[in-house]
Amino acid sequence: MPDTNAAAAPTSGASTVFDVRSFGAVGDGKAIDSLAINRAIETAGSTGGTVYFPAGRYACHSLRLKSAVALYLDEGCAIIAADTPREGTTSGYDPAEPNAPWEAFQDFGHNHWHNSLIWGEDIHDVAILGPGLIWGRGLARGHHDPELPLAEAPGVGNKAIALKNCHNVILRDLSMLTCGHFAVLATGVDNLTIDNLKIDTNRDGINIDCCRNVRISNCSINSPWDDAICPKSSFALGYARPTENVTIANCYVTGGYQVGSLIDGSFKRFPENFEDHGWQRTGRIKCGTESNGGFRNIAISNCVFESCRGLALETVDGGIMEDITVTGVTMRDIRNAPLFLRLGSRLRGPAGIAVGTLKRVLISNVTCNAPLNDMPSIISGVPGHAVEDIKISNCYFLHKGGGTAEMAALQPSEQPSDYPEPALFGPLPAQHFYIRHAKNLEFSNVELAGVTIDARSSFWFGDAKGADLMRVKLPRGLRAAVSLNEVSDFRALASRGLKDVSIKGPISKLQL
Repeated sequence: MPDTNAAAAPTSGASTVFDVRSFGAVGDGKAIDSLAINRAIETAGSTGGTVYFPAGRYACHSLRLKSAVALYLDEGCAIIAADTPREGTTSGYDPAEPNAPWEAFQDFGHNHWHNSLIWGEDIHDVAILGPGLIWGRGLARGHHDPELPLAEAPGVGNKAIALKNCHNVILRDLSMLTCGHFAVLATGVDNLTIDNLKIDTNRDGINIDCCRNVRISNCSINSPWDDAICPKSSFALGYARPTENVTIANCYVTGGYQVGSLIDGSFKRFPENFEDHGWQRTGRIKCGTESNGGFRNIAISNCVFESCRGLALETVDGGIMEDITVTGVTMRDIRNAPLFLRLGSRLRGPAGIAVGTLKRVLISNVTCNAPLNDMPSIISGVPGHAVEDIKISNCYFLHKGGGTAEMAALQPSEQPSDYPEPALFGPLPAQHFYIRHAKNLEFSNVELAGVTIDARSSFWFGDAKGADLMRVKLPRGLRAAVSLNEVSDFRALASRGLKDVSIKGPISKLQL
């Protein structure tokens, strides 16, 4: 049966359809077609309508979106980011507009929108649709790649689609290949729908920054060098604005395939020596790192993680993170913390920012098969600021195991102002869950397993108040199931491998 959600191709004879070839676009992959295409967009914007791209290869610099205009990329169409010299040019992409005095609070990519293949600012009722391809061949990605231009150089583009202060936007059915720093960067965009995108890219996939009422669904994203889907809340708008009312559903995220092989269907794995840098195989869903405005009302459901990092929920720049649900997530071949909940105090932003909050997070029906992973999930606040109200239920976690007695005795440093990334915590004294500065935690119907016996406890609690373990299945052969360090109000009930216990505390140090 046909996909009733797919956008239909416009009728060529309709008065509101503007064929780019009628405006002089050549579509041979050599001529720069952006001038002709921008004329078509301007004309469509005067009345509203659809700019139609028939089959062809349209090499372009910046395309400027207008309100009440849809771009429709037909089958066989490719919009290609034209090449520019590595050191820049005077005739390439639109210049990166200034964003002072806020530029110091985000990296270069988050601070600019006009230096993109396709961009729009202060517009509404916009769509980019169709089965065609957006190929960011000539875009920088913010790394010093000798074969790509430098992101900060004049006339260089570094994003495929960038939107700022827009509303009523639809991105649907597109394929996107090697899209620079971001395939999609949406900042201050409300009523945003992103559906059925296939993104195979060399940096970030979808970044949703300071946005409201966002629906991301049915997307497949391979992004080995950065995050696949990443809600953020930076200071790029000049004020702290939360990202809120967001659903992410039915998506596949991975960092395990050679770029291009998701879109062409070959799914070529990287060779084993690909793991020579800690930042590779990213490919995950992450809320953060930029977190000035915070996050609220976020629902993540029915998603698959494969050969990538785990789910990350981070607020370290003063914003809140509240009312988050995660359900129905399958994880396979996860390479670091399957769950990473971090309240930190980096506080990048204007002076006087206070530490935020991370509370009311429900995680359920998660299976994680990670036989190569020796890092536990991490739930951590900072001294004086606890992660609160966390419930994890009906989950299964398989880890590598093999931790040593020396690792079990570790007392990790706090690092409250560090960049929030699991690997920066270093070796940890827990096999499955490392929990520090937290209160009101509940684990129920959770099974924990290991490929080999581990000298570390499955749970390590430090500065925790109010923790319940109910019907938790623990690995056999543990020296200790739970390590308690400055913990009060702890209970364990009906758990395999752990006797029922109720401790009011506080307990300075105890192993169970």
